[in-house]
Amino acid sequence: MADPTIQTFCCRHNNKTDMSVIIMQEFNTDIYNTVCILSSAMGILGALYQILPREETAYQHRWQTFSGSRGREIIIWLAVADLFASLGVFIRSTLWLNYKTLMPGESDTSSVIFCAVSSAWSQYFYMAAWIWTLCYAVDMKLLLGERPGRPSWYHSVAWICPGVLTIFGLSILYLPDANCHEATTLSTAVLRILPNYCATYVLLALVMIVNPVLYVKSTRDLENAVTCSLAQMTSRERKLVKTIKLKFALINIVYYICWLPNLINGILLWSLWLKLPVKIIITLWYIMAVTNPLQAFFNAIVYQRWGRREKLSGLWKKLLPCASGDQSKDNFNELNEVSPLVTSPYGFTPHTSINGSSSL
Repeated sequence: MADPTIQTFCCRHNNKTDMSVIIMQEFNTDIYNTVCILSSAMGILGALYQILPREETAYQHRWQTFSGSRGREIIIWLAVADLFASLGVFIRSTLWLNYKTLMPGESDTSSVIFCAVSSAWSQYFYMAAWIWTLCYAVDMKLLLGERPGRPSWYHSVAWICPGVLTIFGLSILYLPDANCHEATTLSTAVLRILPNYCATYVLLALVMIVNPVLYVKSTRDLENAVTCSLAQMTSRERKLVKTIKLKFALINIVYYICWLPNLINGILLWSLWLKLPVKIIITLWYIMAVTNPLQAFFNAIVYQRWGRREKLSGLWKKLLPCASGDQSKDNFNELNEVSPLVTSPYGFTPHTSINGSSSL
């Protein structure tokens, strides 16, 4: 689970009547860590599956597009972030399960450092995965709008922004002596604990809001391309649009399933702290222990390629003249050589379909 709540558990617990300590006493950590190990192991497998190279199709077309490699590049980096995040959860839970002195709630320095570092590791890479999820939606919008991607910007934002937010939130939480539970009043809690929640949840909520909007706009761009190219919407074109809509919808659904429990948990903690529904909170923790690491596993499913690439690529081929502003059949072969859907300015290896191995 990647959540600011578990990071507050890493603090020193000098006050045994503190609410977080009381909750941890009711929390069966052996079962929790076992659940985390199983779900993170599945997440690791899903991420590795995404990273492994794909076998290219035997059918080679002269009009190759690089849309597949463009999306594939983002998916690989998304899987890398998921892999390291799931690996962090797996190692942390395994050690907590076997070495009780390293578990949160212990007052010795080694347990505090291990808990803080492992939690920061998972938080950083999950935040990077959120941003790569956003980058994929942005890139699909640019792609369907016939505009080049921004890979350097994607990498800068995806790796630097999580680092800044993680350092900011955890520095306020832990410095100078990791006694964040001295925040016994509302004002001190807002100053010590709330910034870390905001640093995490604002980014999480931002992706939840922006991604559906981008995918809706991308679908409209595709519909306009189909209409402009063929001046009609046949059953074949409707099937293509429907397939892309379904894929975009599944990507959003997976993200919501994996991370909506975290938002609900944060809202309950900050709105009902004086009368905290302990059983509900613990139930949410178990749900998060399952859904958070499984993001990589679910992504391996929803970002998968279509079944018959040659059929879809053949249809997309008809849309290229419209997208390039020239509907002349005589100029089609020329467009295949100069269109941004054909020649990659970033040195990516072109694939033979719109989604290549696992994009779109």
